[in-house]
Amino acid sequence: MADPGTPAPLQPEAAQAASEAGQEQGGIAHGVGVLRAALRNVPSTPGVYRMLDRKGDALYVGKARNLRNRVQNYTHPAGLSNRIRRMVAETASFEVVETATEAEALLLECNLIKRLMPRYNVLLRDDKSFPFIRLTAGHDFPQLTKFRGARDRPGVYFGPFASAGAVNRTLMALQKAFLLRSCSDSVFSNRTRPCLLYQIKRCSAPCVGRIDSDDYARLIEQAQLFLSGRSSVIQQRLAAEMDSAAEALDFEAAALIRDRIRALSLVQGHQDIHVPGLSDADVIAAHQAGGHTCVQVFFFRGGHNWGNRAYFPSHDRQLAVEEVLTAFVGQLYDNRPKPPLVLLSHRLAEQDLVAEALSLHGGRVTLAVPQRGDKKKLVDRIAATAREALGRHLAESASQRRLLDGVAAAFGLSGPLNRIEVYDNSHIQGAHAVGAMIVAGPDGLIKNAYRKFTIRGPRGRPSFGVAPDADHPDVSEPATGGDDYAMMREVFSRRFGRALKEDPERARDQWPDLVLIDGGQGQLTAAQQVFAELGIEDLSIVSIAKGPDRNAGRERFFMPGRQPFSLEPRDPVLYFLQRLRDEAHRFAIGAHRAKRTKAIGHSPLDEIPGIGAKRKNALLQHFGSARAVARAGLAEIERVSGISKTVAKKVYDHFHDGI
Repeated sequence: MADPGTPAPLQPEAAQAASEAGQEQGGIAHGVGVLRAALRNVPSTPGVYRMLDRKGDALYVGKARNLRNRVQNYTHPAGLSNRIRRMVAETASFEVVETATEAEALLLECNLIKRLMPRYNVLLRDDKSFPFIRLTAGHDFPQLTKFRGARDRPGVYFGPFASAGAVNRTLMALQKAFLLRSCSDSVFSNRTRPCLLYQIKRCSAPCVGRIDSDDYARLIEQAQLFLSGRSSVIQQRLAAEMDSAAEALDFEAAALIRDRIRALSLVQGHQDIHVPGLSDADVIAAHQAGGHTCVQVFFFRGGHNWGNRAYFPSHDRQLAVEEVLTAFVGQLYDNRPKPPLVLLSHRLAEQDLVAEALSLHGGRVTLAVPQRGDKKKLVDRIAATAREALGRHLAESASQRRLLDGVAAAFGLSGPLNRIEVYDNSHIQGAHAVGAMIVAGPDGLIKNAYRKFTIRGPRGRPSFGVAPDADHPDVSEPATGGDDYAMMREVFSRRFGRALKEDPERARDQWPDLVLIDGGQGQLTAAQQVFAELGIEDLSIVSIAKGPDRNAGRERFFMPGRQPFSLEPRDPVLYFLQRLRDEAHRFAIGAHRAKRTKAIGHSPLDEIPGIGAKRKNALLQHFGSARAVARAGLAEIERVSGISKTVAKKVYDHFHDGI
């Protein structure tokens, strides 16, 4: 029996918890010390503060009406939540930026959160700009086109739309309804006969004079009226024109107008949500369950519903939906167009302040939480959409987690897999070689973590000098031709060499739990040699090779210290691994094609100082190709029109190393 005066030994779980508690206690004392030292220079004014870890990365970005009072709150750990205590414990430095008002501080806070992505903030994780429809200006026949980016070009803009798909559907219907051109100005000016869009009645062919500028201007006016919400006026006009054409026995013209009316009806058919009196507004509704939140945003402009988008912001599980929605709204409208009215499902934590901040630049923005009537029904309907989307998202996440657990079981790995990195190379006989890395996790593919590596070849890659043997062939030779092993070696040395330099203690979630390579034993050996040289001994690595005749379903897997093996052909884990491999292959092929396309437009003549576009064209017209220029003698180059003897000598020396 144990001596009652002697503490009983802790179980492993309790010992680990006690150790973590001790580390946190020591860490929070240091973090509080950092904040107390910073208090000496913190003003009692509005502003934004940043808590940084020892690497200088942002832990948290916040705003305050009184910076000094806010920082003082962090120096009393007893009153802080566990999440905030962890944040303070990791704080190594502290920065503040003063602003004139709290509203300006809120705008700056949202901008910094989107740019720095601090892990203790609510993160929107979506930087895509919304697409618009644009009617160009400065042309007798304006173009109707999709537009994304800063709206600094002349023209009339309509939107935003929730997605590119919503814009494309609307554009197609508008082309049928108003017959406006979609081609660029250069294509327009060079047409000699109508294009296919004219044949299928989606363009009026102004490029070849099938419609004059006055009639085209009337089509432009009708399109603007429709996009501005006056669709009933346009439909009445078209109906009257159709009746007039029919009475005049011009049935072909009447049929054309009938098709235009149907196209307008098609656009309105997608407006499955319509509220009378709701012209320009965004409707934002959130639903929270299981520590996760889905926020649905619907865009209404000119009385039209231009689609919706679901967001799943990253946040601490303990945050209430009102706090999540407050951070979300601020980040959503950072550098994005704001409507005059925003309807919300929940009142924001600082609703008046958010409304003031959104109204600082541009027109006044009203935030409202409807309590009754059609607007309340609309918000409730969108909240139900958010609930359904969150349910699907959680189900997909659970399914993804089961697949990740199945991968761990298939490869005999311990612990959950939160990050899988998949590698592949792409080239044509060694030319334009590119390495690619994709990343998958519990929420699916993590596309913002994808990376591509331009293969540098012998000059750009270090040599590790691992001694070859029977099981480990020498792959330290330069990457030449189609040497996949050397390419893989270069990719791994750059990826993990940099990871060791930037995060040697693996404190951040940027290290994989599993490395998957598209290849066989040779690629696996090349990666193992890099790991051995870098001193990485605890990363799980697997290569996946296509089976006989490259048949999907008969793949073989190679792991260190294990005989090659296969999975059951109908195993869901096998399908999952195939999808990961195919995604890596797709990404690598895309990067290779982009590099090859760029190289096609590049000429060796571009590398010669003093050779501009005119001299380059003169040389190419005279010799036919850059290769012929390289083979030409000095006297022959001097005979080219526009090429002086000095320039000819430069060209000749460039291809003959000055000899």
